[in-house]
Amino acid sequence: MGNTYNSLKHVFQNLIKENKSHSSFIPTLLVLITIPLSFAINNMVLALFLLVAILTFKKGNFVLQSNLVLPIALYFLMAVSFFWSIDKDSTLAALSKEIPLLIIPLAFLSIQDFSVAQKQKLISYYSYAVVILVSYFSLRAIIRFFILNDTRVFFYHGEDFDDYGLVPKLLNAIHVSVFVAVAFFHFFTKEIKTKADTIISVLLFGFLILLSSKNIVLAVIVLVLLYSFFFSKSAHKMRLRNLIVFGLLLGIIFSIGRIKHRFQVEFQTNTDKSLSTNVIEGIPDGVHYVSIKEAWTNEMFTPNDYFNGTAFRVYQFRIFMELVKENNAFFKGFGLNASYPKIEEKAKFYNLYMGKNGEDGYQNKNFHNQYVQVFAELGVFGFILLVIMLVVNLKNAFKSKDFVHFAFAILMISLFLTESFLWRQRGVVFFTLLYCLFNSGIIKSNPKVA
Repeated sequence: MGNTYNSLKHVFQNLIKENKSHSSFIPTLLVLITIPLSFAINNMVLALFLLVAILTFKKGNFVLQSNLVLPIALYFLMAVSFFWSIDKDSTLAALSKEIPLLIIPLAFLSIQDFSVAQKQKLISYYSYAVVILVSYFSLRAIIRFFILNDTRVFFYHGEDFDDYGLVPKLLNAIHVSVFVAVAFFHFFTKEIKTKADTIISVLLFGFLILLSSKNIVLAVIVLVLLYSFFFSKSAHKMRLRNLIVFGLLLGIIFSIGRIKHRFQVEFQTNTDKSLSTNVIEGIPDGVHYVSIKEAWTNEMFTPNDYFNGTAFRVYQFRIFMELVKENNAFFKGFGLNASYPKIEEKAKFYNLYMGKNGEDGYQNKNFHNQYVQVFAELGVFGFILLVIMLVVNLKNAFKSKDFVHFAFAILMISLFLTESFLWRQRGVVFFTLLYCLFNSGIIKSNPKVA
């Protein structure tokens, strides 16, 4: 008990010390660690962060950094889209949710740049907060298993009408996977690891597996291999050998007959076993599962046709292409958050399952692809802005030589392929804050980050 008290006292003293040298240190950290909590708490902390930035504003701190102007420009385009939106009420409502794209970069432009060491400490404190979150949900799952005797409590998130998952559905298992993955790489990439760091790394990776986000797990495994073969201290001594081994390893993985067959089955056949989860929960027996090929080519579906996540995303990309062409939406899009009426039109046209007895149908689902979502609603210029942000983020990750930054960049590029992450409040706060933290005050000398 005494050791715990002393540790907490030491942490508190360090936080006070850091905040004295940078008045936005604690507010920034609070925004980060409250992202998984209720929206009300995170919004209040975000308001505090902005208030501190305003009260401590000094003209000498304000530097117009192009990296931070990009999310502001994206928000400006969202706001302007109101004037051509096909659903002005939805666009106006969404603008308040997307406002972190505006206020977080403005705050970072106004405050003193965080040093490399301060950025590392912010990520470190955030990562320990994630460990507490993971420990809580792990313990919760164990207790619930003994009460409910149901293994569903250890996996993914709960459905609409129950809460049997590892995390509540409101949190979303895929989003939590991203939060955990960033923390995992903080501990995994430490050059000098304690036993505690190793145990925490195993705990976080195990939790990622249980969350069952195949996209994130695959991205994490690839990043672990990249770090082990090319970025770690020992990897530099055997770069050529590692390049050969890494290439052979990837070749073996993708040439294994079963894996090749698995992708062929996923593409051509109707199966409830998928690389991703079902879009609609509680699917009855005896339904027809749509293959990827059918999702792309079928001229008509029936309400008895059900999509797994992969096939549905293919269908969504298909209707996106059709909608842009049919509505001349290439340059302007339909307006922020205004694509839903068009998605519903296509669902009716193709005779998709529309839901019953209060259950959701396919017409209520967004594109589940951030690139497509931005293009459909903000046009080609919104898409270009998003891609530039991701390229800038990746470029600066290489420049900073910070693997946690690099992991964040790759995770976002990968996640945006399967999720409209920025169209969710937790997603837009998480992405914008870490984007601004990592990409503000980039040092040209490329210091080696420990």
